Amino acid sequence: MDLTRLLVQLLIAIVCASIANILVPRQIPGKGVGLVVIGLAGVYLGEQGASLLQDRYGLSIPGLEWAIQGVPILPSIIGSAVILYVVTAFLSWGHYGNR
Repeated sequence: MDLTRLLVQLLIAIVCASIANILVPRQIPGKGVGLVVIGLAGVYLGEQGASLLQDRYGLSIPGLEWAIQGVPILPSIIGSAVILYVVTAFLSWGHYGNR
């Protein structure tokens, strides 16, 4: 992985996590750092999910192929939304018994 791809991946991670926060309106834990971590995890989850759909199942959806510097956009947004939902669900689940 080169530096250019890492910087593009960070930028896309921040944008995708912001869009995921609009789609799943929850408070992001950790503010800016949490946004970057959720975005990077979402980009990874999206890349793995898209490659699984394309390689194993031969599914070719046009939206899965949109990419900037090799980072798929739509799968990254979906992955970030899933990660955001799961993280906030576990955090609220931990606080549920304290009320």
